[in-house]
Amino acid sequence: MPQVKVLIVDDHPFIIQGYKNVIDRFPNKKFEFTIFSASDCKSAYDTIYAHLEHKFDIAFLDVSMPVYEEKGIFSGEDIAKLLMKEMPECKIVLLTMHSESLKVQSIIDEINPLGLVIKNDLTFESMLLAIDTVLNGERYYSESVITFLNQMQKERVYVDIIDKQILHYLKKQIKADDIPLYISISSSSVKTRIDKMKELLNMKGCKHEELVAAAKDNGMML
Repeated sequence: MPQVKVLIVDDHPFIIQGYKNVIDRFPNKKFEFTIFSASDCKSAYDTIYAHLEHKFDIAFLDVSMPVYEEKGIFSGEDIAKLLMKEMPECKIVLLTMHSESLKVQSIIDEINPLGLVIKNDLTFESMLLAIDTVLNGERYYSESVITFLNQMQKERVYVDIIDKQILHYLKKQIKADDIPLYISISSSSVKTRIDKMKELLNMKGCKHEELVAAAKDNGMML
């Protein structure tokens, strides 16, 4: 069974426990998780250098944490840069309370993490989706991040992995009503997501095949 080493860095113990609860209930049993945690920049730094031989596979990093001034580590972004240097294969997910557009854009520009989550978007289900998506090497942005990117970067439309899966099955000519047979989502949610994607592309009322063609042109497909 593949071993997945997880690093969780957050200065709130109850949030760390919340992440552990999600991982403990992760439905894909083909992975065995080993979890390490740190509560500030110093303990994160020490934990990383204590595991250079057996590197972390995925890291969840809070952006705002007590600093480690002696080593020039002032935030989760600095921890991310340290991981990128010492453990370049580690999949990084940054979590932040800051939903301001400039902060979101700064994180994407400087770190380009595989996952970026606004904490106000966090639910148990969204964390499960984030873990599954990132483990599969796919990028995960939470709802607020996707909304911001769609407002700012009109040349590309951003959607999450569930939307991409819906488009994948529509491309295979699976009826929308039958898509819940392939992924864990209700028929009403499929319809809502399809309508939202058509709205994002300014294609209200279009046929599914027209949506798929436009989605391909806009980099929305799997």
